[in-house]
Amino acid sequence: MLLATQLERVFVLKDKGQEIRLTDPEPRWSVEAVLNFYANSYPILTTAKISAPVIKDDAVEYRFESVMGTKG
Repeated sequence: MLLATQLERVFVLKDKGQEIRLTDPEPRWSVEAVLNFYANSYPILTTAKISAPVIKDDAVEYRFESVMGTKG
């Protein structure tokens, strides 16, 4: 018998040199909706892009990457 299970989604935000792992607030939401949800708490996400998903540790990992450049 073959069972299919849905992998948990995990969202990773890199902010000020540290990685912040964010849980999935609602599995039925699109990845863009999750990004918008967390943008209220992490303003850097308002300009972030979403990386392609990677399966890691039995979870689907999405990275929210800031597209803002550094000054200098």
